Amino acid sequence: MAREPKVPPRPVCQLYLITPASIDDLDAFAVRLDKALGAGEVAAFQIRLKPASDDQIRAAVAKLKPVCHAHGVPVLLNDRPDLAKATGCDGVHVGQDDASVADARRMLGEDAMIGATCHDSRHLAMEAAEAGADYVAFGAFFPTDTKETTHRAETDVLTIWQETMETPCVAIGGITVETAADIARAGADFVAVSGAVWNHPDGEAAAVSAFSHALNTAY
Repeated sequence: MAREPKVPPRPVCQLYLITPASIDDLDAFAVRLDKALGAGEVAAFQIRLKPASDDQIRAAVAKLKPVCHAHGVPVLLNDRPDLAKATGCDGVHVGQDDASVADARRMLGEDAMIGATCHDSRHLAMEAAEAGADYVAFGAFFPTDTKETTHRAETDVLTIWQETMETPCVAIGGITVETAADIARAGADFVAVSGAVWNHPDGEAAAVSAFSHALNTAY
């Protein structure tokens, strides 16, 4: 009797770290970021400051990008492919009301990492993937204080996407250490987290370590 071919296991879901909405002291935050990145595997770091001037964003990239690169972590800028290019970021994350994926790709080139917000819509995600996005982001899955959310996603959008599409998917919105494993099992390739790391009662290093453990043992 012929053996059925083995299906290779899915790669472990990874942590995608996002800044707080505002950073009062860049020097102090750079120290916190270094501790966080040294505590566990982080796949990417997104600088998302709102509201912030162009000068504030440039200063944040100049301070935080070397910390990330020292840990081998790529840096993405939220919303602004123009500033991402000007500041030498590794990529950009665009929302539905920002520059298109195609425009971001033309601006940043083929080597840049480009992600797109797709809310709870597989249709938007398919459009982004067809336009050349490196990942699509679904959410919010849980209530979150990090940003105002008008869309709530159910985990089946991750499961269906994982089963039918090759473009990686990111889950975002209120994910905690306690819920990360369930989100990973549902089909997320990455979990994007901000407040659950920076506001963790035991500090950012403990949070990243806990997320790493939860994701590595999820399945």
